[in-house]
Amino acid sequence: MSEYKLYCVGESGNCYKVALMLNVCGCDWEPAFVDYFAGETRGDTYRESVNELGEVPVLEHQGRRLTQSGVILTWLADKVGRYGGRDEHERLEILRWMLFDNHKFTSYYATLRFLKGIVKNGDPAVLEFLRGRVLGAFGIVDKHLAKQPFLLGAQPTIADFSLAGYQYYEEETGIDRNAFPNLLAWTRRIAQLPGWKHPYELMPRGSPDR
Repeated sequence: MSEYKLYCVGESGNCYKVALMLNVCGCDWEPAFVDYFAGETRGDTYRESVNELGEVPVLEHQGRRLTQSGVILTWLADKVGRYGGRDEHERLEILRWMLFDNHKFTSYYATLRFLKGIVKNGDPAVLEFLRGRVLGAFGIVDKHLAKQPFLLGAQPTIADFSLAGYQYYEEETGIDRNAFPNLLAWTRRIAQLPGWKHPYELMPRGSPDR
């Protein structure tokens, strides 16, 4: 039995954030497939026995379960002693970027990808609203990364893993990634880290067509 078990589904970039951290850190872990598209996370069994919030990812370690990718990444960084920031200033900068990620960067892009690229039934007005929000958030990060290779400087942190969660999927979003060259170069730098793998190599995929 592996030391860590990650309840996940391959299509979830939030799950990928944690899977990427585990793999890059060389942790002994295994994925536990959650059938999101069949409604598993919305069922009473899952909510009563795995996560009352009805979400993935969930990380299990020695009988303890942690939820919310930002919480899990922060805990893992402390546990393994890597990517968590060297001092109070860096830890606060990590928190700042992870809050921005959850509020504006991942949230809008993940929703756009889900509606346009996975279930393919989004209202055009909603898609256009999301597209505008994504362009704004991507522009902020692209400008920031023009000054340095990673979000906090020369070395990656869990802030980079958090924002990178949805950057390696290829489903249609209507966003021209080439319009953000610094963002694109950043994803390539992360992909050069030892232990990096594509999300569909690390986690089992679901079946969106159900």
